[in-house]
Parts: sequence; C-alpha cells; structure tokens
Amino acid sequence: MQNLSSYGSGLIFPVNPFSNSRHRLLHFDSGGDGSPEICIPIPPISKIHLNPNPNSKPFDLFVAAAQTQPLLPHTVPTDTEVNFRFSGTTTLASGTDSIPLDAWTHWKKLGRPKFIVAPMVDHSELPFRLLCRKYGAHAAYTPMLHARVFNENPRYRSREFSTCKEDRPLFVQFCANNPDVLLEAAQRMEPYCDYVDINLGCPQNFAKRGNYGAYLMSNLPLVKSLVEKLAKNLCIPVSCKIRIFPDLQDTINYAKLLEDAGCSLLVVHGRTIDQKDQKTIRANWDVIKAVRKVVSIPVLANGNIRHIDDVWLCLEETGVEGVLSAEAILENPALFAGYRLTHELVLGNGEMVKDLKLDQGELVVEYLKLCERYPVSWGIIISHVHKMLGDWFRIHPNVRDEFNAQKSLTFEYLYEMVFRLRELGVTLRPLCVTHTNLHRLHCIK
Repeated sequence: MQNLSSYGSGLIFPVNPFSNSRHRLLHFDSGGDGSPEICIPIPPISKIHLNPNPNSKPFDLFVAAAQTQPLLPHTVPTDTEVNFRFSGTTTLASGTDSIPLDAWTHWKKLGRPKFIVAPMVDHSELPFRLLCRKYGAHAAYTPMLHARVFNENPRYRSREFSTCKEDRPLFVQFCANNPDVLLEAAQRMEPYCDYVDINLGCPQNFAKRGNYGAYLMSNLPLVKSLVEKLAKNLCIPVSCKIRIFPDLQDTINYAKLLEDAGCSLLVVHGRTIDQKDQKTIRANWDVIKAVRKVVSIPVLANGNIRHIDDVWLCLEETGVEGVLSAEAILENPALFAGYRLTHELVLGNGEMVKDLKLDQGELVVEYLKLCERYPVSWGIIISHVHKMLGDWFRIHPNVRDEFNAQKSLTFEYLYEMVFRLRELGVTLRPLCVTHTNLHRLHCIK
C-alpha cells in the first residue's frame, strides 16, 4: 500500500454502507491543520488511488472499486451537537429544548437549486449528471433504484450507483412498497446524497407489476407510512416525486398528506398515471401551481420542459422553486445553459443569437471522456449516443446503421464516428443560445 503519511493517520473500522458484508473504513485525521476528519469506506479487495500532489487534501482520494467519492456527512452549523432529524423538530444533545426545523432550512443550505436533471432509468447515471452539471444543471437525481434489490444484491449496488465530490446536490431515488426495506436502503445512502426521494410517479407497467411508483396512489396509508418511516429515522430530508390525480382536490389532499407525513420537498409531474405519452399530452401546470399554493414545503415542477424558454415560463406561471427536465435534456444536455437546437429557435423583437461553437458531437465527446473516467455499461453509453446524435444520424443513416451493427464497441470507435460525421458535413448549425437567455442565466447565478 502506498505511503499515506502526507494524508494523516489511517485506522480500520468494520463498516460500509454499500454492502451487507463487513468492509473496512479508512479514517484520516486532519494532522493538526484544522481541516476536518474524513472517513472513506473501502471494499475488501480494491486499489486506492491517491492524488500524486503532496499538497492535496484527503478529499482527493478516490476508491476505484466502488467508483464513488465518499463525502462528509451533513452537519448543522451550530455550536452544540445536534441530533438532526427532519421530523419537525430536532433535539439538542445536551437535553435542552427542541429547536424547530422546517423544510426550507436544508433547501436554502443547498442554494435553492432551480435547474434539475430528472431521475431516468439507465440514463441519469454519474457521467451524464456531470455533463449536465457542467452545462447549467444545479442538481440531479440518480436513476430509480429498487430498494429491496439494493439491499440484497451488492453487484446491483455497485453497478447502479456511483458518485464523486462534484456530484452535489444529489437526490437518490428509490422505489419501494415496504417501509422497513425502504429505510434500510435509504440509510445506506445517507452520507452520499442530499435527499432520499421516494418514487411515487412511475406509470410504467413494470411499476404496476412491482406495486410501486404511481400505482401506490391507490393505497395512501401505505404511501404515508413510507414517508413517515424515512422522515423519523433519516439524518437527511425526504422528497417525493408524484403524479397528479384526475381531480384537483384529490391532488391537493395528496400533497397535504405527504407534507404532514414528513415530506420536505415535493416534485409534481403534471400528468396523471394514464397520461404516459409526454410528446402528445401536455403536463398541467395549473395543478402544479395549485399544489404549490397549499403546501409550505418547496415544490418543483416536472413536465413540458423542452428548452430554456420553457424553464422560465414554468417558473413564472407556477411559482415553483425549480424545474426538472428528462426527455429533452437527453437530446441536449446543455439545455439548462440556455442552448437549444437551431431549428427549434423562433426569434422575435430583434432577439440576437449567440453561436458559441457547441454542437451535439462535442457533447458526445465530453460524455465519453466522463465515461472513461467513471465507467458505466455499454448499453447506457449506446443509448445516450443515439439520443444526442439523433439529428445527425437522421442526416447520415448509414453511419447510424454501421454503429448499430457493431458487436464490440470501443471509445476510439465512438470518437472516430463523431469525427466522421463532421467530415461528412452535418447540415445543422451548432447549438445556440440567445442574448436574452445569456443575460437571465447570468442573473440567476
């Protein structure tokens, strides 16, 4: 093992949140320089890569086998140690009176993020989250994780979740229908995220078969128990992502139930469980606005976000704290930075277009480089490449067909494919951003 003397002393502890088996924990002292201590979980068989810079702080350690960068647990900025629970109040360790906490305390601590990457199965993984963060996203969700499988299967955990120190604020989303199972999974993730989110909005058939997601809307007592279990036992707040009922009052009652149960952040997808076609059925922002008015916790909106102008419009019309984007951001990960496809752009009032020399090919190259650093499955990579290069493939379908025919892919082949598409002459102009959006984005930072 490499010399750790420049990083402080190391001790071994039998704990790791990612596995049922006994793991080791490296504990690094600050060395007397005033910096905080750091604990890093290490799988039983792994290599530790240390930053070669001797002046680096311990935060630069990277655990290769887990593909994660463990982070410091959340702390409360008070002079007295606090047992931090998001169940309405928190008790001082000295036994003095409880001090009130509300859902806004944590949200404001995170900087009140407005532009958020939605949870997407097999698509909102670490490399894609980092790409979106580079281009304007303030926060991001993990893909939906199945709580029971997450608890039982170490391979599932290591395959489906990874993070790094730049990957914050982070929402970890679970689907579940058993409060105890959900709590076990959530507690594993506490040190690595800023919210544990309960998926109450998935409308797909596999969610129906598994009895989770939006199909729990027919069993509100169970939904309430899921939220209460986490809110009373986690050190970080609980968020919920929901769909709406056909009846407005039912949706309002649902939102109030979740808030009363301990939900600290509510994401409202403005479609019902039966409205699965997002391209033909618009989300109902009026319902989202109504929910925002009746609850006292932060509310986020999901639905109808195709480009940055939709973001501004949604914020203005609903009054929500922020918006989530899913389908549109897969095609254009720079959406939150104000970029949009030129053929989508409709200008008026003398609006100016700024061509900042960014195109889908460049976004693919950046994404691939992140995948080389933080490995994911080839299936995920292939899907992202198809989404981002969809317009280019329509112009040159022969390149797409050759790509689909590959039995064994390499990063070198993918980089060469992007270069080849450019050489063939892609007729679409680069992604662009308008002068107004540049100004508004500058003001929001």
